[in-house]
Amino acid sequence: MKLSQKVNSIPRKPGVYLFHDESGKVLYVGKAKVLRSRVRSYFHKSALSVPRIQNMVKKITDLEWLVTRSESEALLTEAAMIKEHEPRYNILMRDDKTYPYVRITSEPFPQVLLTRKVVHDGSRYFGPFTEVHNLRESLKVVHKIFPIRSCSYLIDDDTIAQKKISVCLDYHIKKCLGPCEGFQSQEDYNTMIEEVIRFLHGRTDKIVKQLRNEMADASRKQQYEEAALRRDQITAVEAFTKRQRKISASFADQDIISIAVQKKDACAAVIRLRNGKIIGRERMFLSGVNEQELSHILAGFMKQFYLDSDFLPQEILLQTQPEEDESLAMWLSDKKGKKVTLTVPQRGEKAKLVRLSLQNAELLLGENLRKRERRRELVPDMVQQLQADLNLEVPPRRIEAFDISNIQGSNPVGSMVCFMDGVAKKSEYRKFKIKTVKGVDDFAMIREVVLRRYRRLKSEQAALPDLILIDGGKGQLGMAVSALQEMGLSYISVVGLAKRLEEVFIPGSSDPQNIPKSSPGLFLLRRIRDEAHRFAVTFHRQRRKKSATTSIFDGIPGIGPTRRKKLLTRFENVKTIADASAEKIVTEIGVGEKLAEEIIKVARKFVKDVNS
Repeated sequence: MKLSQKVNSIPRKPGVYLFHDESGKVLYVGKAKVLRSRVRSYFHKSALSVPRIQNMVKKITDLEWLVTRSESEALLTEAAMIKEHEPRYNILMRDDKTYPYVRITSEPFPQVLLTRKVVHDGSRYFGPFTEVHNLRESLKVVHKIFPIRSCSYLIDDDTIAQKKISVCLDYHIKKCLGPCEGFQSQEDYNTMIEEVIRFLHGRTDKIVKQLRNEMADASRKQQYEEAALRRDQITAVEAFTKRQRKISASFADQDIISIAVQKKDACAAVIRLRNGKIIGRERMFLSGVNEQELSHILAGFMKQFYLDSDFLPQEILLQTQPEEDESLAMWLSDKKGKKVTLTVPQRGEKAKLVRLSLQNAELLLGENLRKRERRRELVPDMVQQLQADLNLEVPPRRIEAFDISNIQGSNPVGSMVCFMDGVAKKSEYRKFKIKTVKGVDDFAMIREVVLRRYRRLKSEQAALPDLILIDGGKGQLGMAVSALQEMGLSYISVVGLAKRLEEVFIPGSSDPQNIPKSSPGLFLLRRIRDEAHRFAVTFHRQRRKKSATTSIFDGIPGIGPTRRKKLLTRFENVKTIADASAEKIVTEIGVGEKLAEEIIKVARKFVKDVNS
């Protein structure tokens, strides 16, 4: 079905849509109240006047959609799909997979632990957190105050009754009350977990009051060891809460979110207030913000930030109204089980808190950009040496290397690896199935992959390399130069590294470059060439293995793995199948006459093609 036909067949219902490029990769995920209207809007002239959308629409070759029951469900689905696919044209939290959460597991006796992996099994998650040191300190205090089990066993009535687990050292030093042997009831344990949740929300006053009562009670009963334990717990809580500065007269739970944007870069700063005190400051750098409205960036960030978290406030203070504010508020309220309000304060204490958050975001973004600029200025020694060895005008900070792998022309593939400042950048690696070259012609294959690579980069207006490395001698190098000239990219430096004598060739010179064998620059070239070769060979093996397990009968409807196996074991080879009668196939394989005739037809065609 053509793309235009697909667009016209989209229903007029709420849901989520996904745009795909020619390789099947997801370019963009969005949600809509009316799917058909929203998707069709991307192809109108008014939308195409925005360079970012124009660039994206050029790449769309397919789309799919998912109808949902409500806008709130669509928003949740959209956020989950963005996290899963990481589309290039969506707002993304950089490195969001590395942000830790506090996880309270969904077990009869829950564990409380730090995790970087969200598992949707009913567990509760508090986060995400970016200040990992502070988070670890908080968890230390939690384990010091509350006797939470530290083991990872599944404890339930069955394991307790059958005495599958015995108490460990933690029980004897009073760090755990022994739920594994039934010394602590499930009700008592889960009451304690609710106290842990209150602690994580900054509600420590009630905890301190309870600990003081327990200390006084133990002291009256002359249980001085127990009283001393409660005293130490009170000290730990008070020391922890002293670090939480009170900055709001309100006792409401609030998150203050601001985003600073500079061209293609953005930083979100989140200040978490619980009970009027700062209990956390988080910072996230964002990608995909170029040419986007602040309201759109803000909505995109909030969806991802709150997607997996149960750590929701009563009110979220913002610098501007986000897109889809009503849908966002409804989704967050459903998630919390209570109303969550989105507020854009104009004056007073709340406006002051938003300004404070925005100042944080601007400072963090400025610092990050300065660090990146300093990293750009620091050129590694081996890169500087390579610049000198090859007499290049600029340091070759970004090097892309190409190699070809095939056996007698079968399953030919190309590889491209990328090194930044002498370090492999695996997210930039690319694989190529050779499409236009028949037979054994490594020169033409190099030309094809170089053309395909840099045509794409030109169309995407993406960064070009400082140096291109070709695995091969003068012949392969000449074909790469020819491809670059065809695209008007002959100004990019390109060299060939021949395997036999490790000789480096440059365009226009028939003799290899006189580079000392001990040069760090030559060592870098070898390392990059070897990585390109490894990547190509690995891809070629994968394709060869896949082709070895395919059969000429795979495309016949009704022939699955079992019948294919029967065909290849009951008959000696394809020729014997081609020569067999339909009755013979029916008897041996147990198929109908029509299917038997189709099998014979495919076998005869194969034999004819081989003999011709």
